Amino acid sequence: MGRDYDPVQGKWYQDLEENEIFQVLSVDPDEEIVELQYENGDIEEIDLDTWHELDLEHAEEPEGWSSDDEDEDDEDDLDDDDDDDDWDDDDDWDEDDDLDDDDYGDRDDM
Repeated sequence: MGRDYDPVQGKWYQDLEENEIFQVLSVDPDEEIVELQYENGDIEEIDLDTWHELDLEHAEEPEGWSSDDEDEDDEDDLDDDDDDDDWDDDDDWDEDDDLDDDDYGDRDDM
């Protein structure tokens, strides 16, 4: 058996027996449930007894990994940027309405 680690939300571990890397998504001490997300995106819930039977080592976050939460935040940021651009376009349009006919006085000379 490997070291007996307590599950910590957000930390990555490697199951040495199955050679799988996963992240702890949540720990519910009342229900004694640990929610895991594997490198391939699969999510699983195990009980604390099963957790303590695993042969674990700490692991680094896999290269190129991004959680769904981060992707959603990025999309929200992009949506916010689009809203700002829309307001800027509306402001530009309003400024054009303030032009006087005198601004086009030289057109007759063409």
